[in-house]
Amino acid sequence: MYFQLKQLSMTYPSGKEALKDVTLELKSPNLIGLLGPNGAGKSTLMQLLVAGILPTKGEILLDNVPLMQAEHLLKSKLGYLPQTFGLYDELTIYQFLDYIAALKQIPNRKQAIDSVLSDTNLKDKKKIKIRTLSGGQRQRVGIAQALLGNPQFLIFDEPTVGLDPEERIAFRNLFSRMAQERLVLLSTHIIEDVQSVCNQLIVIHHGNILFVGTPVELICQAEGHVGIFEETNIGQESGISITSRVNTSRGIICRAVADKLPVFASFAEPTLEDAYLYLISKEDAK
Repeated sequence: MYFQLKQLSMTYPSGKEALKDVTLELKSPNLIGLLGPNGAGKSTLMQLLVAGILPTKGEILLDNVPLMQAEHLLKSKLGYLPQTFGLYDELTIYQFLDYIAALKQIPNRKQAIDSVLSDTNLKDKKKIKIRTLSGGQRQRVGIAQALLGNPQFLIFDEPTVGLDPEERIAFRNLFSRMAQERLVLLSTHIIEDVQSVCNQLIVIHHGNILFVGTPVELICQAEGHVGIFEETNIGQESGISITSRVNTSRGIICRAVADKLPVFASFAEPTLEDAYLYLISKEDAK
């Protein structure tokens, strides 16, 4: 699948400009991480990609066809987990997935349901009513419904929220395997979820695309802009964004990003989280 977003803008009736002149290309197979602070425009971008809303300016092409003309094709190949999704609490997990499979007109529903139950480690809970599930289990049901029908385009909005560390690792590996032959878009605030599996990153802030590239390319942009120092040295220094504080036997040690590090800071090798925060802090400083 091949998406082209051309000069895409979205302004809501309230006047909020959620996206500003966005131009992007998304092509399978690929696992793309979508990063940005709350309110950056990530959810709006995903809703546009699934034809849930229409842009106020610009266009989206799917395989060189305007998205609204290819909407039926899109929906037949789409698996979508929004950040908030509704579950029918009085149904069992199996009944809910059977209902979703029927809506998707999936042939051989039992085989399809058994497959996603296995992928999400829910086989032993398939007869349990959804209202009795924990938050993490409900999240797994949401992922399972998105996987139904072997979709070629998968969008996950904060898919690992509520999952324990072991589950998060398992699902990161699942998304990575699926992206070998599909287009997978993963929106998250958890940098760890994207740094180990995503081939490409898109960073969005205030409706603008700040970065498109590989995790390594983003990390390279922060070289020389990450430092560590004792908290007592901060004083009246400005232009520093503290990313962490750690208690040690020498007192509190700070890790920070800055366009120009103070002389008392020791340079540190940037992580992806450092690079992301440095990029956002530069934009906020404008």
